[in-house]
Formats: sequence, C-alpha cells, structure tokens
Amino acid sequence: MEGYNCNCKIGKGKFCDGIGTPPSYFQEKDELWRFGWRVVVLGYGCGVVFGLLMGYLVFRTGKPKCDFVELDMFLALQNLETIILSSNNLSLRMNVDANFTLPKLTDVFLSSCNLSEFPNFLRHSNGLQSLVLSKNSIHGNIPEWICEKDDLKILDLSHNNLIGKIPNRLPKFLSVLNLQANYFDGNIPFGFPEGCGLQNLNLHGNQMEGLLPRSLVNCSMLEVLDVGNNNISDTFPHWLESLPDLQVLVLRSNKFHGFVQSTKESPSFPKLRVLDLSSNDFRGPLPVRYIENFKAMMDIYRDEGSPEYMNIGSYQYSLVVTLKGFDYELQRILTIFSSIHLSNNMFEGEIPDAIGKLSSLKGLNLSHNNLTRHIPPSLGTLTDLEWLDLSSNELVGKIPDELGNQFNTFGNGSYEGNNGLCGIPLSKSCDGIGTPPSFFQEKDEFWRFGWRVVVLGYGCGVFVGLEMGYHVFRAGKPKWFVSLFDGRPSQSGRKMRKARRLVQRRSGF
Repeated sequence: MEGYNCNCKIGKGKFCDGIGTPPSYFQEKDELWRFGWRVVVLGYGCGVVFGLLMGYLVFRTGKPKCDFVELDMFLALQNLETIILSSNNLSLRMNVDANFTLPKLTDVFLSSCNLSEFPNFLRHSNGLQSLVLSKNSIHGNIPEWICEKDDLKILDLSHNNLIGKIPNRLPKFLSVLNLQANYFDGNIPFGFPEGCGLQNLNLHGNQMEGLLPRSLVNCSMLEVLDVGNNNISDTFPHWLESLPDLQVLVLRSNKFHGFVQSTKESPSFPKLRVLDLSSNDFRGPLPVRYIENFKAMMDIYRDEGSPEYMNIGSYQYSLVVTLKGFDYELQRILTIFSSIHLSNNMFEGEIPDAIGKLSSLKGLNLSHNNLTRHIPPSLGTLTDLEWLDLSSNELVGKIPDELGNQFNTFGNGSYEGNNGLCGIPLSKSCDGIGTPPSFFQEKDEFWRFGWRVVVLGYGCGVFVGLEMGYHVFRAGKPKWFVSLFDGRPSQSGRKMRKARRLVQRRSGF
C-alpha cells in the first residue's frame, strides 16, 4: 500500500477527497463499501482510520503498535463529525496552524492519548456536543473556550492534572460533568440554574471545600452525584431527597457531620441504589426512615437478557467502590447494582430490621461505628448480598441462625472487633469455648497451621488469612465483580489516601 508510514501519518488525505479508488482492503469489505469509499487508511501495521461518508472516524490499532498520530492528517476531513481515538496507547501530535478547525465536529473521544494540553483546534468547533479527554496528563486550568460551548452535553476531563477553581460559568446544557481525580480546589460553583439538565456530576478525588451548593436541587434530572474524597464540610444534604431520578449518592471521605435524617413524611430518594457516606463524622442512629423508603433496593427487576448499564448514549458512567480496604473503579454501573456503605462514622444504636427489606443489596458495610445490641435476623433475607462488613462495632449476642447460607462464608473478618458476638461462622462459640469452624475441622491442610484463621467471604468466594500470610481465592468471585472490575485497585491512589488515614485513625493504628 502506498502513502503509509510507521508513524501513521498521511499528508493530504488521498482517499478522502473523492479522487482515485478505494484501497483493495476496503473493496473486499461489503459492510464498509456500502457507506461509500471515502476512507482513510493509515498503515496496515499501525492501524486503520475509517473516515466514511457518514462523517465518522474510528482508529483501531493493529500490530506493531503505533507511536503517534499527526493531527494534520485530518486537514482534508472538513466534514468530519466524530473522532474516536481513545485507549490506543498512542500520542496525538497537534502541530497545526492556530486557525485549523474541523467545523462540523460534534463528538470527540481522546481518552488515554498521552495529551499534555487541551486540543485547541477544537476552540472553533462550535457544534461540539461530547468532549472526553480523560486519563491524560493535561495540566493547568479549564480554558474559557470550553465553558463557552453551549451545545456541549458531555464534558469528561477526569484523571488529569488540572488545577484551580471550577469555573462559575459552565456550558448551559451539560448532562455530564466529570472532573474526577484532578486537583481542583475552592468551592463548588453555586449557580446551578432552574431547569439545570445535569444527569451526572462527578467531582470525586479533588480538593473541593466549603458547602454543597443548594442550587443542585434545581437539577431535577440528576442521576449521579459523587463528591467523594474532598474536603467538603457540611451537614447531610436532606434537601436532595426529593430528586426523582437520583440513583447514586457518594459523599465518602469528606467532613460531613451531624445526623442523617429525613425532614419530611413523603417518600425520600425514591430511586437511590448506591449510598456511600463512609469516612465522615455522621452521628446518631442509622437513618431508618430513609432505609424504609429505598424502594429501588427492594426486589429490583431482573431482565433475563443482556445486562444494562447506566449511560448517556455511548458514554458509560463509572463509580469508585471500596472492598475490604481497597478502592476499585467500576468502569460501568449495572442498573441492578445496589450497595450501602456507612463505615467509619459515629453511628450508634441498633441495626434496624428495615435493612432486611432491601432484598436486592449487593453490598452492606456498617463497620467502624458504635452500633450496639444484636444483629437482626431479618438480614437473612438479603440473599443477593455479595459482601458484608459489620466489624469494629459493639454488637453482642449470637449471630442469628437465620443468616445461614451465604452469611456463613462471610467469616470472622465480617464480624471481628465485636467482642460480644459469638456463634457460626466465628471461631468463638457461644458456650465460651473457642472451636474452629466446621469447614476447617475437615481440612487437614489448614488444621496443621492451628485454627486461628480469618475468613473474609464474598458470598460465593472466600478470602482465607492464615498466620503465615494470606491467599486469595479468585475463582469464586461473583460474575458482576469479574466483569466490571479491572482486577486492580483504583489507579487514582493519591486521591484515596485520606480515606485510609481515616480508617487507621479510627481503628487506633
């Protein structure tokens, strides 16, 4: 093939201007041929860019890998509407004239393209609707020209090195604003107007402070609000409880304080499925009235077809969750995923029976609080539960026989730090004589190490921690865990240290 080199650069878009004939590679591809032949091929060994009549450009890398793509190769694509170059481990070189523009661009996806600055060639693309620049090394402030793109609906600048204040003026019709894992500071802008169309606001892992803006209540379409891992000091935002579509509320690792309670009689948070208030200074009883009204966590409808995820068009929502002290980023959020995470606060009193009504819960973490009295037998109805942590409280009595089944696999680690608890699956029997769990009595290879064993269950799988170290049984992980987690702790570890420090402080380590 002529016109290609190892750096994936062509000078004049030879096959884009309607001159000549399409390369033989595409003549053989009926599914591409039917769109017409305006196709750009950038090196058979480097990858392929499809620039079709429909104005759609996708880059797919081949082998050997491409080092970089020159922006000037797009000069001839003046009708281009969509660019998708994300996650190809390549660099986009933007050595073009300051006045260069692609006037018809509407959607640009440049995640993981090794960018260190904003692509200024987009400043004159006035019809831009989606701009995704996540997981690059872009530094500095958000430029003013982005804030002036009033047609912009999706703006994802997450996982970069951006600093400064979040601009007060944002595009009018934003549906998604994702600024997760940067270094923004100061207050969250207070001017969310009447009729605000935000559906996803993610500021997780920055240095935001002050109060949550009350004007967020104007965003009646809000589905996800994640301000975790910041320095926000406020009381619980009960004024959000009337938002009809709010499904995910994450306030973890901030300085929220006071009681968590509803201020009205009518149902609150009608669609909430994920609630994370961990590592704050909340106190008082667990929010029974809210729990009783979490309808979306009760008997979620399960379609037997393909799994469904939270998204806007092709843009998938993401979420950071904590499992056994490690932060993981869900790259996609299943519409049936539900969890409650209230650990590392100062909640007190008993665990309410009402939690047993949340039959669709996948995860429940109430650890490191001051909860007292017995574990309610009603928890035994949570048959979908994949992880449980009630550790480091002041619970007493026998673990109810009604729990049984998958609760037996949660083991000591889910209950430790409650000196008054006894019974299966704990190694402490209720007659005061400690005996190893029956599972290990039958396993000679474990018995020879002694029976001081910690079992941290996942419902189907088991974490086993011995005196000599620990082993992780991976084969039994739930399917949703395998399909959604990348198997590694979240890469934005610099954002998560505060939560771990809070855990250590409150654990006395």
